[in-house]
Amino acid sequence: MSTKPVEGLQAISVTVNGEDYTALAEPRMLLSDFLRHECGLTGTHVGCEQGVCGACTVRVDGAIVRSCLTFAISVAGSKIDTVEGMAKANELHPVQAAFQEEHGLQCGFCTPGFLLTVQDLLEKIPSPTDQEIREHLSGNVCRCTGYQGIMAAVRSAAQKMQT
Repeated sequence: MSTKPVEGLQAISVTVNGEDYTALAEPRMLLSDFLRHECGLTGTHVGCEQGVCGACTVRVDGAIVRSCLTFAISVAGSKIDTVEGMAKANELHPVQAAFQEEHGLQCGFCTPGFLLTVQDLLEKIPSPTDQEIREHLSGNVCRCTGYQGIMAAVRSAAQKMQT
């Protein structure tokens, strides 16, 4: 990545999944585009581009954000977690394993956003009720699964993370 000064561009440094990245970007570049195009991390998907579907969900300094609504420049110096950082040493995160086992995904487009949102939920509420699960996932849209597999995956992930 080039960080040579260029008129109209600004150097942005972030830590993504524990790795430092610095790249030049226009002040209006969205975080989703920065992650995909400047960092080469294509797991963050862009769906509605209005912050409604949740496919672009990432965590910035521990908080869930919609990367399609966030300017990259606004997160300079931040710690960002994307779906690529969930698995460790070729072992799926318990949330990822539960989604696989419980058929919580079909086409997979919405899955990265769901995975990070569920991880966030289970870190805040280790044993959520079905109502708490629904409320926390209400900002994520899946057009394929009918949500039953997703609900089962969240319940399974909660159990996995407690053992």
